[in-house]
Amino acid sequence: MNRVGRLIAVVLFIAVMVPSGLLARAWSRAADRRAVAGGAVELVPPSDEGAAVLARQSRHGRRLRWVGFVLGLVLIGASVVVFAEASVFLWLPALVVGLLTGVLLAEATRPRPRWAPGSRRPRRSEQISPWLLWSTRGAVVGELVAAAVLWRSDSLPDEVALVALVAPAVGWVLAEVALLRLLVRPLAADGSDVPVDEALRTWGAHLVCGAASVLALVPLGALLLVAGIDLGDRVTDGVDLVPVALVAGGFSAITAGLAVAVFLVTWLRPVRRAEPALAR
Repeated sequence: MNRVGRLIAVVLFIAVMVPSGLLARAWSRAADRRAVAGGAVELVPPSDEGAAVLARQSRHGRRLRWVGFVLGLVLIGASVVVFAEASVFLWLPALVVGLLTGVLLAEATRPRPRWAPGSRRPRRSEQISPWLLWSTRGAVVGELVAAAVLWRSDSLPDEVALVALVAPAVGWVLAEVALLRLLVRPLAADGSDVPVDEALRTWGAHLVCGAASVLALVPLGALLLVAGIDLGDRVTDGVDLVPVALVAGGFSAITAGLAVAVFLVTWLRPVRRAEPALAR
């Protein structure tokens, strides 16, 4: 590769890494939405029913996340059976998949609040940024397409392809179920419970989008790296930028997935009822 080709490859690599930075910035800005929602809960004291809903939702989330941990242990055992010695490198990913599935299950099966429902239904943009929502969907679709293409080209073993297709797809379905439930449920009728309701919706939307994003972005990055390395071994005339783009895309997706995972941890803390700010 000549000097111009190297320069083009470097510029392309940097350009492909930009989306991961933009996604990380969007998730960092989502912290402002969390602060506003949490502050609203502290500003106005909820009713007794609202306080009970907060406690019930917190217990439900903890129980299902423990289920996810157990599922992760089961997946570790399954990886030992399927992949034998190679499963040593899969223990951590299997545990993470189980934990993320537990997060998604908790949000998709949350019990409906028992307070009196109002007449207004919330808008999606009130719960989460459309950019974060559609980036999650795009990542899942991209991962499924990449896994299917590599599987059909015999670049992936059947067992690996099955995992790469099933885990993100299941996570996506659970996320969409949770998001739909958040959207169709009317807001609370009691004005003092509206901040609690909105905070729960905000937390839930970000949790499912974050978990589904991690389930898609990290495998997508690994698949793109595999594709880029395979194409890099071929002999071509001139500058071949496709392998460079694939490798850069792989690093970008993995970086974005790890960044989203860091932000996801901050959303795992449940909505809490503190002393009302107006009563201090």
